[in-house]
Amino acid sequence: MGDEIEFNPYYGVFPYHDFVKSEGIPIVEAYAVDCNTVPVEPWERLGGLGTYVHLTGRGDHASAYVVEIPAGGQLKPEQHLHDELMYVVSGRGATVIEDAHGRKQSFEWGQNSIFGIPMNAKHQIFNGSGSEPARLAALTDLPIILNIFHKPEFVFNNPMTFPERSDVERYYNGEGEFREVKPGRHQWETNFVPDVTSFELPPWAARGAAGNNIQYLLADSSMHCHISEFQQGTYKKAHRHGAGYHIWCATGEGYSLLWLEGEDPVNTIRVDWKPGTLYAPPDGPTYHQHFNVADGPSRYLVFAFGGARYPVLETTFNGLEVMDLSAKDGGHQIEYQDENPAVLDLYEKELASRGLTSKMRQFVHPDA
Repeated sequence: MGDEIEFNPYYGVFPYHDFVKSEGIPIVEAYAVDCNTVPVEPWERLGGLGTYVHLTGRGDHASAYVVEIPAGGQLKPEQHLHDELMYVVSGRGATVIEDAHGRKQSFEWGQNSIFGIPMNAKHQIFNGSGSEPARLAALTDLPIILNIFHKPEFVFNNPMTFPERSDVERYYNGEGEFREVKPGRHQWETNFVPDVTSFELPPWAARGAAGNNIQYLLADSSMHCHISEFQQGTYKKAHRHGAGYHIWCATGEGYSLLWLEGEDPVNTIRVDWKPGTLYAPPDGPTYHQHFNVADGPSRYLVFAFGGARYPVLETTFNGLEVMDLSAKDGGHQIEYQDENPAVLDLYEKELASRGLTSKMRQFVHPDA
């Protein structure tokens, strides 16, 4: 007998997988994708064209998709009993959201906007250009929701309302509230950020090289969202966490190294990124480290299941608490002075090949 297991309706059933297979659009499985060019096909349920993106490191709780809205087009109205965060890869348009009291809120978005769809709020998304398509990428917690409830009808046609997630009108015009916590955990609460590439970010020194960061709480959801920036000629400290953190390059250019404990970081996995690149470090847990090779700052955007306010899982919260603490002290981060010397050597060679200069020796060897 072989090792293959025949399908058994009483064993190993995942309703989410059955649902996405029934949608009739591609399911791209990859370590990384370019959201600008990933193939899309007509999507009957949502309208427009789409593809599911199942990354190697997506984890069990969330999954991504890319949807393209043709010039002058719109998606179909929908509502759903799951959280959804959206990132505008290209194009411009508008979203109309109906709150729990039947009032309609609308906002216009462009490239590098992000927004949250409030839980089960009726909404519709429009392309604002009559000549160019618009592409949006989304992360949802549909996998865990469908695997729990089993019924798409319950998720997509449910009358339950959540007014606390959709009723703050000014959250739809780009305003918000700064929630001070501590570096790396400060939050901006809103439903819509017009441009994450120009949003002012507070410093997060513990993650290295004078970087900046803020976490976004979008639509009071249980999803994680943050954006980080690091300057030309610098790279971040390596760290690790669980699977499911979907990382988009928003500005700049660079690469990330990914490796397991005990592996050579410069000879394992490398992801080169530019605006629109999406990848997710797998579980393992996998150490990963981000390197800026652009002639200017680079920013990356992260969506995941389980946020700073609502981690959902205690393991997620525990990871958030130690993500910038040295592994020597029980945390999940490798300090510059503890990293493999080949990491800096490779980075300096990469910059030299582009005619750029590294600023990292002052951080890696501060006493030299």
